[in-house]
Amino acid sequence: MQKEPTADTESRPDIGLDEELADVLIAISVIAKRLARNLTENKEGDQTHE
Repeated sequence: MQKEPTADTESRPDIGLDEELADVLIAISVIAKRLARNLTENKEGDQTHE
């Protein structure tokens, strides 16, 4: 049977890596949203010129 992690057994570097990973994922999400918005605006702009 595996032990449940406790506050004493968790290492600080793992917590730091988790926070860094969360920050990277948030940044990717923000960039993806901007790209999607830009694509939508470009597509709408192309339709008005047809």
